[in-house]
Amino acid sequence: MNIKVVLEGKIKEPYFKLGIDEFKKRLTGYTSLKIVETNSISDFIKTNAKLNSFIITLEIEGKSLSSIEFAHKIKDIELDGIYNEIIFLIGGSNGLTQEVRDKSNFKFSMSKLTFLHQEAAFILIEQIYRAYKILNNETYHK
Repeated sequence: MNIKVVLEGKIKEPYFKLGIDEFKKRLTGYTSLKIVETNSISDFIKTNAKLNSFIITLEIEGKSLSSIEFAHKIKDIELDGIYNEIIFLIGGSNGLTQEVRDKSNFKFSMSKLTFLHQEAAFILIEQIYRAYKILNNETYHK
């Protein structure tokens, strides 16, 4: 399964870049992960989303999942057989447009809190890594 994390804006802070790079490296044995920084998620979706893309928007009003439930959500998408990629969309300071939200297959809330887009990307990528550890019955922390 290919995974894309698309965020409106750039990852500027070096500590977020380092953390994201570390989890990207750890994920190489499980999945292909690509980070896409864009000025417009709407434009990205219009030109890059395909029928076989499962789109997950990060929204405060979305459904909250535990790490185990999140892992099973990824597994269910993979096993569905329809989709060959998951695209996570993280809005900028103005959030996501209604047009983008309407294209979502699943609205996901990581928290009732609001995060910086680069902070949300870091947390999300760590949770994707944790999900693959869970799905492979591997320990994460000792």
